[in-house]
Amino acid sequence: MEFMEIYAEGGMIAVVGALLVYMVFSMNKRGSVQEENLNDLRTENRGQSETLENMESMVIKLINRWNQSDDKLDRKFDSITKEINDLDNQVSEIKGIISRLNGKH
Repeated sequence: MEFMEIYAEGGMIAVVGALLVYMVFSMNKRGSVQEENLNDLRTENRGQSETLENMESMVIKLINRWNQSDDKLDRKFDSITKEINDLDNQVSEIKGIISRLNGKH
């Protein structure tokens, strides 16, 4: 009977030990998988960050181009306004001359 008790106790110790070894192995395997997933996420995050930086750079360049285009358009508008004012002055002069010519006849 004493042999059976020692054998049963030893068997339980062996089962608990085996479970402990399995748990350590399982946790190690799970940790490796999680490390791989983290590396994949790190790589993906780096790619997304680069993409965002590139997009930000393109948007800034586009806004700068729009601003330059607006500046050119403003200069053209100012130039056209000046020409219209000059033409208006010339038309007024011509009207004055014509009215004086009509008044003298």
